[in-house]
Amino acid sequence: MEERRTAVILLAAGKGKRMQSEVQKQFMLLNGRPLLYYAASVFERSPVQDVILVTGAGEIEYCRREIVEKYGFTKIKQIIPGGKERYHSVYEGLKALERLGYKETDYVLVHDGARPFVDADILERILADVRTYGACAAGMPSKDTIKLSDEEGFARHTPERSLVWMIQTPQAFTFSIIKTAYDKMMGREEYQRGVTDDAMVVETMTEERVKLTEGSYRNMKVTTPEDMAVAEAFLKLNGER
Repeated sequence: MEERRTAVILLAAGKGKRMQSEVQKQFMLLNGRPLLYYAASVFERSPVQDVILVTGAGEIEYCRREIVEKYGFTKIKQIIPGGKERYHSVYEGLKALERLGYKETDYVLVHDGARPFVDADILERILADVRTYGACAAGMPSKDTIKLSDEEGFARHTPERSLVWMIQTPQAFTFSIIKTAYDKMMGREEYQRGVTDDAMVVETMTEERVKLTEGSYRNMKVTTPEDMAVAEAFLKLNGER
């Protein structure tokens, strides 16, 4: 039986407008290293075989020189330009994996490069669940009560907190599930509005159920200047001063 391959689409094409910085957030320095370095280093040490780094068209050479070559990342096989929206960038990554020979039963992880604290334990759980269920997404139960509002900003509904999860990345799928879902969505413009993650694409465009896999409350997405301060504090707790 042919061994299944596992790849990561590592997203680093976002503009990061909420960071209020001229430097894109994934390249901002955290403890002297680009934010993107931290996730890339975890995948470099993982069982994953291939990483496709998706970035802005104008940042490809920067990533090659200041990320891949500088830190010796051997698993980043290609650096490709992304698209206007996040889902465009994921789709470009999927097409790149198809060109690398990824087949239906191989596995694909999608991870936001602005989440520096993915770790080996999260990856172990994600890889176990994708092998069992075919589709899964990292996340954590919400610590807060969640309110759904109406169009005027008044509370309309309070979902049961035990059923509410904060969704993270990585999210993982067999290649056939995620590629089929994206192929369908890219051909139907009405389904592209409001897409925020890959699990949503699979939920909408296929009959597959997405398993929620335990991530970590530290597996934060760095989006604002305040997040950078929190990330620096996490590094100090981990002894990376």
